[in-house]
Amino acid sequence: MTESPSPSPSSSAPAPAAPGSPAAPVPPARPLRQLLAASVGNAVEWYDWYAYTFLAAYLAREIFPPGTGNSLVPLLSTFAVFAVGFFMRPVGGLLMGAVADRRGRRTALTVTILLMGGSSLLVGLTPTYAAAGVLAPVVLVTARLLQGLSVGGEFAASTTFLVESAGPGRRGLFSSFQYVSTSIGQLAASGTAALLVAVLPADAMDGWGWRVPFLLGAVLSLAGFWIRRGAEETRGTRHAEDRRPGLLDALRHHPRASLLIGGITAGGTLAYYTWTSYLPTYAELHTGIAKEDALLAGTLSLAFFTVLQPLGGLLSDRFGRKPALLFFGLGFAVLVVPLLRALDGSFLTLLLVQCAGMVLLTGFTSVSAAVNAETFPARVRAAGIGFPYSLTVALFGGTAPYVGTLVKDLGRPELFPWYVAALCLVSSVVYLRLPETAHKPLDR
Repeated sequence: MTESPSPSPSSSAPAPAAPGSPAAPVPPARPLRQLLAASVGNAVEWYDWYAYTFLAAYLAREIFPPGTGNSLVPLLSTFAVFAVGFFMRPVGGLLMGAVADRRGRRTALTVTILLMGGSSLLVGLTPTYAAAGVLAPVVLVTARLLQGLSVGGEFAASTTFLVESAGPGRRGLFSSFQYVSTSIGQLAASGTAALLVAVLPADAMDGWGWRVPFLLGAVLSLAGFWIRRGAEETRGTRHAEDRRPGLLDALRHHPRASLLIGGITAGGTLAYYTWTSYLPTYAELHTGIAKEDALLAGTLSLAFFTVLQPLGGLLSDRFGRKPALLFFGLGFAVLVVPLLRALDGSFLTLLLVQCAGMVLLTGFTSVSAAVNAETFPARVRAAGIGFPYSLTVALFGGTAPYVGTLVKDLGRPELFPWYVAALCLVSSVVYLRLPETAHKPLDR
């Protein structure tokens, strides 16, 4: 019997195995169907999550005890609950990431969307402070904690699922749909809120109108669950046969990669939540722009941002991830202060400022899922991404509205833009030191 020749010792990568081999699983045969399963479910998840942000002013009046005079205390309380939800995201990232690594990406994705649907229903049914007293904010906090658990797990599982579903040279493009679907969900939440504010009388919006988006989100979650059940699993069979990874294996065996995820994410998440969630409220507090105009500008800029994402992903597949990240980090560090200072209370100025920031932000959002997935090996990829990413988002992204509102309440509103600029500069230093991963094979 003739012995097969052994691979050359100088080869930098193992020889490819036959398609479908346990040693070298290939991307799913129907990538567009995978893309749809991930994107539709992800859009529903983020619709539920962001509805809270756009309706924060109504929640503040209905769920929390009233402040005195022009006090910002009720709004601060609402944003504090917003931040609390973020601090459950690392737990969700770790737990659901472990489920994705142990049981499969599809299993984790179906669990997260059902959890989000239930928590959205709970927000929609939260009693008012006038009716239930302190029980009202307790119910809201509980619902927000469950939402945080779901969203933390969603990012870990869907990021891994999307990038593993991509064909050669398309990881950046598939990665960009993480934020395409996130933005569609956010756009739907913003648009629903803007529509309700436009068509309902103020007393109806205060009384029951603010509940409608949350109840709708619960129904949409069931549709997302149904779509995801038909997706193909992307976890390689060789990893299914391995010893299941422990809950903290990614942190224990890949500490440098975990720290890198934090450094990559810090500036990006602060800029993202400032620009896509908090800016309408920021403009209201600092310039007195009408709530309707602020919501409409946010909705239009989100639509523009959504269209930009695939272009950013395609460019990163061709030219690399580092140029995109540096375009974002250095651009925001230099321009965020003058952009926020340019706000003058007019609708057009707010729209232009938001769109300019969205162009810069695309350098981060369109590639972050790919960069994160390319940082960890397949066996611990979901949990490896989920915990450090969600912890960083909790520390810097989830607190952005609270910090911005707090410095305004303390009489030092000029500090917030400098805070954003400084953190983006820190992340830019990390981007400079990153290895380029765009054209390297993905561990499967």
